[in-house]
Amino acid sequence: MITELSILIPAYNSICTQNVIRLQHLCERIAHDQPEGFAYEIIVADDASPNRDTIEKNQEINNIAHCTFIAKEQNTGSASTRNFLADHSHYQWMLFLDSDMEIPGMDFIMRYLPYDNYDVVNGGIRTGGTADKSNLRYLYEKHAEPMHTIDKANANPYREFRSTNFIIKRTCMEQCRFDERFKKSGYEDVHFGKKLAEQKASIIHINNPLIMNSYENNADYMAKYERNLTTLFQFRNELRGYSPLIKYADRLPHLPIRLWHWLFGRLERRVLTGSHPNLFMLNLYKLGYFISLY
Repeated sequence: MITELSILIPAYNSICTQNVIRLQHLCERIAHDQPEGFAYEIIVADDASPNRDTIEKNQEINNIAHCTFIAKEQNTGSASTRNFLADHSHYQWMLFLDSDMEIPGMDFIMRYLPYDNYDVVNGGIRTGGTADKSNLRYLYEKHAEPMHTIDKANANPYREFRSTNFIIKRTCMEQCRFDERFKKSGYEDVHFGKKLAEQKASIIHINNPLIMNSYENNADYMAKYERNLTTLFQFRNELRGYSPLIKYADRLPHLPIRLWHWLFGRLERRVLTGSHPNLFMLNLYKLGYFISLY
């Protein structure tokens, strides 16, 4: 049974106070009910957000027992921020949570505690919010959800690793850090899953998801997607075998796909950022954009 836990939250332009209050309440309940005791801390690190109002509101976290807010002075990316949080934590187990997710039921923390015989436990995410068929991010996440069941994840545990919501033993984190060459969010967790495989870390996926209720607009999502694809291209040799897109790019002829993207890519993007996006067109655009980077 896990009896000490550092909860670590990387943040960027995100107000985390309500999630921290909820997590602190859950930890206090465990500390009160668990005979062997339960030590915890909650640390939020802001990666030099330009929104000063967000930082000011997050400073309130420092007034909550066992909780700390750190405002980094320089933006170094989410991979570096996760390493930074690990370095500033104190306990033998670390729970990393994305800042823009909803904490579910009262047993969220408790459900992780029996898994002390593993190095890494991945809790996953679940798509929430009101169905909005005009929002591309919502459509994508909802469509992908059935393809990431617990059974499928445990069949390929390293390839299915995601950094949104996972617990890791300190000794494992010390041997397997996030690669700080990943300056932007996107694929640093896929690379981390590969490193876990190389270290032969023991990993299990369990049904303990955070809830995704917030979805960026289509234009912001497409800009983020393009940044992620550029990152994937940059690290394509290291991520081969961990990305279906690289597999397709290796097998398909580049010239006709590049020509298609040159002719129709702007039209596809206009549709995808509009009010009637569709996932088939997103896949076409994604493949064309990626291959055009070669």
